Amino acid sequence: MAKESMKAREVKRAKLVEKYAAKRAQYKAEGNYEALQNIPRNASPVRLHNRCKITGRPKGYIRLFGISRIQFREMASKGLIPGVKKASW
Repeated sequence: MAKESMKAREVKRAKLVEKYAAKRAQYKAEGNYEALQNIPRNASPVRLHNRCKITGRPKGYIRLFGISRIQFREMASKGLIPGVKKASW
């Protein structure tokens, strides 16, 4: 489990990215790089990091499901993910 502070930090970054998206696009289109530097660093979409919705784990993230590989495996084994079943041959 990730620390709650780490999860909260990612949520805060996501809100900042959303808040400054229009300004960032406008400044980039104008070529106004001085104004672009005055936007907070955490407002850059590059600084976002995908995390598991359940555990907050930052590595082994599966985008299609929004969860980590470990949670995916557990949920698939229990039959909690529709259309996914464990392969056996």
